[in-house]
Amino acid sequence: MPTRPGLLDCIERYFAAAPLPDARIQSAGALDVPLGDPAWPYPARPRPEGGPVTIDDVRAAVALQQAADLPAAVEWVPERSPETAAAARAAGLAVEELPLLVAVDPVELLLPAGVRLYIVGAEDPEIARYQRVAATAFAYPGGARDVRAVPLDTSAEALARTDALRERIASGRTVMMVAVENGEPVAVGSHQPVDVDGTEVSEVVGVATLPRLRGRGLGAGITSALVAHAAETADMVFLAAGDDDVARIYERVGFARLATTAVAEPRAAG
Repeated sequence: MPTRPGLLDCIERYFAAAPLPDARIQSAGALDVPLGDPAWPYPARPRPEGGPVTIDDVRAAVALQQAADLPAAVEWVPERSPETAAAARAAGLAVEELPLLVAVDPVELLLPAGVRLYIVGAEDPEIARYQRVAATAFAYPGGARDVRAVPLDTSAEALARTDALRERIASGRTVMMVAVENGEPVAVGSHQPVDVDGTEVSEVVGVATLPRLRGRGLGAGITSALVAHAAETADMVFLAAGDDDVARIYERVGFARLATTAVAEPRAAG
């Protein structure tokens, strides 16, 4: 296992490499701003060896994102860029810090009886339904809303997101899994492999369970399966947890806390 600094270096290189197939990178002071398809946006991040991030850098990055119809967002590792939080707040953004974990001793977990797990193909006609599972789960983190009561988003923006996901699955840049019970998707998750200087690294993202079915081990089970799949080719697998409680769930499937990841976005209205 590499040392802690080595792991953070690898994660920083992962984030620098991930947008390259989809976006051109424009500088905003010490920040790199990927400018690409709004259907699959990437946040601005501090440039390695770019120096301290300033308020003006954050404002310039947000201006570039807004001009490109991209969501305003900056992400960083506070252990590497401790000054960025103050700059982001001074620029009017809200900052959230999340646990950053790396898989060190993966644990194989079984899903509950009657739940089947599938790898999603690019031509799967139900991808929009799987995306709706994730959208509902993240919209109602503490609720018990049934996804079948949520209308399927057929807006042009939603269709573009589905098309972008299909393209990523087809190219191997996203591996998506879905858990199905009684013919209904109940949990989803993905990992996103990236070649980092000849070494494959993958981030587990978007693990989500329908609110009414939480507490049955679906999230832990799908995460375990994603890590096992990623580890077939990747030398490192990591993720950012939503909070400390979620981080403890990931620790039970073999992740260990490494550092912190921070996200700055516009403050919610009201």
